[in-house]
Amino acid sequence: MAGWTVESPRRLTLDGPVSRLDVRLISGRLNVVAADGPARIDVTQVGRRPVLIEHSNGRLSIRQERGRSWSDVLRWFRMLHRYPKVDVSVAVPADVLADLGLVAGSLVASGLRQQTTVQVTAGQITLMGLRGTTSAHITSGPVEALGVRGDLALETVSGEVIIADSAAERVRAQTVSGAITCDLDNPRRSEIRLTTVTGGITVRVREDSDLAVELQTAAGRITSGFPQVRTSPFPPSSGAGVLGAGDGKLWASTTSGSIALLARAVDHDGEELP
Repeated sequence: MAGWTVESPRRLTLDGPVSRLDVRLISGRLNVVAADGPARIDVTQVGRRPVLIEHSNGRLSIRQERGRSWSDVLRWFRMLHRYPKVDVSVAVPADVLADLGLVAGSLVASGLRQQTTVQVTAGQITLMGLRGTTSAHITSGPVEALGVRGDLALETVSGEVIIADSAAERVRAQTVSGAITCDLDNPRRSEIRLTTVTGGITVRVREDSDLAVELQTAAGRITSGFPQVRTSPFPPSSGAGVLGAGDGKLWASTTSGSIALLARAVDHDGEELP
């Protein structure tokens, strides 16, 4: 096993393979990117608590000690201003299994192709070009997924959810307080479920989509760019219809907010129009 205690800016290149990445940091920025070659770690800023790095049997662990368990984070969240921020960038193989955690700050993950799990208490999550199974949870702040495929699950308590250029086979987006905005390019037999308590939902799909659509809102309006989806004019409102063969499923629900279903134009060859 190789181990390092990083107390000042430092760059490391690992000799052995990395098949699993586990990160637990307190406050700052974390950037994880898929790249060819050996795994590399770049710590450009270190706070009062050092960054502890371990590499053993294909597992790379990067963490900061907090003196208490990860599950106790909410009890001392108000004291986070006492912890200087860190800035860590990690380059790993695309097929690594990643479990990433940050208490407060910005987390970016890009290019990973297997299973990626992300958890942030307060801050922002950005996911780009991920494949496989992706799950992200943030308590306070937005989460954004760009060009993600496979199985995508996003959840925030208070914050906006943005999904763009997505061809995920399964999409599950949920927020208690915040809007959901989706631009989807989903394959056949896809399953899309969008839920918010307080906030609107805007979803755009290709005009040649094959989806069975069901829309519901308790205190809002529903508008649709597809004549196949019939909507009721006054709240509580609902909308339902079948696009194309209806092989997939689009289900959107909000308690307090409106829902807009938009159509994205394509040409006769199936290419998107500007």
